[in-house]
Amino acid sequence: MLPPERQRLDKWLWAARFFKTRKLAGEAISGGKVHLNGRRTKPGKEVQPGSRLEIQKGPLRWEIEVSALSRQRLPAPKARLLYAEDEASRVRREALVGQLRAERAAEVARSPRRPNKRERRQIHRFKQKGAESTPRP
Repeated sequence: MLPPERQRLDKWLWAARFFKTRKLAGEAISGGKVHLNGRRTKPGKEVQPGSRLEIQKGPLRWEIEVSALSRQRLPAPKARLLYAEDEASRVRREALVGQLRAERAAEVARSPRRPNKRERRQIHRFKQKGAESTPRP
């Protein structure tokens, strides 16, 4: 079976694993989060190899060129072969992901919460060691 020459944009985004369902892909396209060749488009618009896409999902943004089409959803490593991402886009996206991870880690460290059972035991052990080594008057 030969791969198709053209494919609906929502189906391609689903097959390339940018969205979990075709419905989510269609909503993103209709909402203006996906641009085909620099223009806002509709879910039924056909893409073909060589088409340029700009995809925005939350704070992340991809600028890609369609390399191949697929009739079915592929595993993630094979799905990455369906497109080629611009180097500047990849660098910008990876820097943003690193920044978001650092912010999330800092927020977890700052969040006031009660210690869990393991942390309470560590606190008690620490206090007991401190009390044993301190001379009493």
